[in-house]
Amino acid sequence: MIIDVRSIVLKEKESLKNKVKELNRKGVNPKLAVILANNEESSRIYVSKKRKLCEELGVLEEEYELDETTTTQDVMQIIQKLNADENIHGILVQLPIFKHLDEEKILNSIEPEKDVDGFHPVNLGKLLIGQKAIVSCTPKGIMKIIDSLGETIEGKRAVVVGRSRIVGKPISCLLLNRGATVTVCHSKTKDLKEHTKEADILVVATGKPHLITADMVKKGAIVIDVGINRTKDGIVGDVDTKAVEKIAKYVTPVPGGVGLTTVLSLLENVVEIASHSLDIEDE
Repeated sequence: MIIDVRSIVLKEKESLKNKVKELNRKGVNPKLAVILANNEESSRIYVSKKRKLCEELGVLEEEYELDETTTTQDVMQIIQKLNADENIHGILVQLPIFKHLDEEKILNSIEPEKDVDGFHPVNLGKLLIGQKAIVSCTPKGIMKIIDSLGETIEGKRAVVVGRSRIVGKPISCLLLNRGATVTVCHSKTKDLKEHTKEADILVVATGKPHLITADMVKKGAIVIDVGINRTKDGIVGDVDTKAVEKIAKYVTPVPGGVGLTTVLSLLENVVEIASHSLDIEDE
């Protein structure tokens, strides 16, 4: 069965709108700051989607578009200003950034409490040890999809294909923290099929079109396809969806799948941070 991710997102949007209105009534206006430091059209499209969703949900947003003359220090000065601004609840650096900039240094200069992407070592470290943390947007969206199915995670065998800091590692921690037995596979894994075939929950984030075929999937599995690959046949995922759909109990579509929850999760993080600022004032 193909998971209807759009309906999940629509339901969550309404819930988030109500949370924003409630915060507004209490004098808090959730606000996101976005820094764009590259010339890629795809990044501009992503930023415009975030801007549109902010408008739809009532979240304030401001953007800083930088050109190739920008230095790492310039970006960090903007971040320092945003870190100190109490009206800014979340700071997002749209990746990738210009190659001459120090990505690690820039991302680490964001205050962990305003790190809406969940990439800061403090947030990743908290996630690793099972503490409350700001969770990376794509993994957060994946968990939302799995939870919407009403399936138990505890005790399940989960296999994650991909070990990136953005998806693979954090989703592995989230599943582990929820009681799943987790295996992480990657480009150096021998006999990938041996592992994926055992998965009750299979999450694939490799960027390799149709890497996962029907014979690699356990009957009745939940398959989450994070891949977005542009091919001559259009946009496809890392999973051969049509074939896998006949074996798996659930599978996410591409496009129209995990990507839809990613931007929503970003805004959820902004609203959660804004809510936390209210809690601090009440203490």
